[in-house]
Amino acid sequence: MAAITSTAIVGLASSSLPSSSRFGLVKPLIKARSQPTRMRSSSVKVSCSFQRDWLRTDYNVIGFGLIGWLAPSSVPVINGNSLTGLFFNSIGEELAHFPTPPALDSQFWLWLVTWHLGLFIVLTFGQIGFKGRTEDYF
Repeated sequence: MAAITSTAIVGLASSSLPSSSRFGLVKPLIKARSQPTRMRSSSVKVSCSFQRDWLRTDYNVIGFGLIGWLAPSSVPVINGNSLTGLFFNSIGEELAHFPTPPALDSQFWLWLVTWHLGLFIVLTFGQIGFKGRTEDYF
């Protein structure tokens, strides 16, 4: 038979905790819960004033914006050439030596950036103007 021993452990502020040992094992003083706790689900619906369709895409803006950019960019004002013509010609020149990419000092990059910058500006102002008009901002 094994003997059960009980000794006092002196802790902080000279408090004592009883300790019992049986076969070298210490019994826990606190028992674990047998049933897990469940989280309660709330039925609160969160509402937000942010519109899901925040871009509010409209194909009229894309169509009119593209036409609105192609018309002025096709006017021949750059040494008798148009911006669209110069851009498309530079695409053809670069495709002539296709596996090789365009050089960094090629005119292709200037026409590419200029043409697309103009297109995006026209589309942005078109979106602002078209949606502002349909939603009675002005």
